[in-house]
Amino acid sequence: MSDLSEQLPDVTALLAGLDEASYLADEPLGTALFLAARMGQPILLEGEPGVGKTQAAKALAAVLDTPLIRLQCYEGLTSAEALYEWNYPRQLLAIRLAEARGETPREADLFSDEYLLPRPLLAAIDHPGPRPAVLLIDEVDRGDDEFEAFLFELLAEAAVTIPELGTRRAAYPPIVVLTSNRTRDLHDALKRRCLYHWIEYPDVARVAAIIRRRVPATAGPLIDQVAAGVGRLRQLDLAKPPGVAEAISWANALAILGAGELDAAFAERTSGAVLKYSEDLAAVRRIGFAAITDD
Repeated sequence: MSDLSEQLPDVTALLAGLDEASYLADEPLGTALFLAARMGQPILLEGEPGVGKTQAAKALAAVLDTPLIRLQCYEGLTSAEALYEWNYPRQLLAIRLAEARGETPREADLFSDEYLLPRPLLAAIDHPGPRPAVLLIDEVDRGDDEFEAFLFELLAEAAVTIPELGTRRAAYPPIVVLTSNRTRDLHDALKRRCLYHWIEYPDVARVAAIIRRRVPATAGPLIDQVAAGVGRLRQLDLAKPPGVAEAISWANALAILGAGELDAAFAERTSGAVLKYSEDLAAVRRIGFAAITDD
């Protein structure tokens, strides 16, 4: 980790790097990411959808100038899809070529690295350096209990076991970032292996600063109005309160339409960028979009 100690001497340096990568993190999040990188311990980021969990991992990889390897979790995800698969068509071709030569291929020849197809977890373990890759295990709460248990070896030892080849240990253990929207509770055994940080919705001022970075074409007054509008929407009883992602999308939509300021008409025309449920759209229409846009 000596290389990381030079790149990330302290939390301030990481926060500055994240800022250059257009990710505005507060000090608690910066500290959590710093410790994960320097301690070599996985970190579990939880928070509502759209608060910037996935983007935090992407920004960390950018700061370290190292690959981001992403595994998107979903119900039914198997270890083969996450870790590795064998190239069966190529193995079959090798068998037929050997038979044509009157040979009998050995099992060890067929189950070798030559026929191995790495998936994200194995790719992160086998990353050649010189710095560890950032392994993003996104929305781990969407996976099932069996997959969660499968992750324990990787998280605890930076190693994975391939029955035909044995245990593979990382020369450069990846910086593992797990994200969760808390659609279900994760096991204590997984949490015990991780550092933990809950990402809150940013305040209006931080949302405005993020929009300035991510949508520079947005008119000055419009930025503050969008940030304030998102803040008002979060105060309503919505099925999906808007996060940072929706704020950026809303500002981008308004900029493309040439809006100089946010009024009720523009807000309704672009509501699909910030409201994701018909029930939420109906709720805002009941009170009127002017209630969201007027100071």
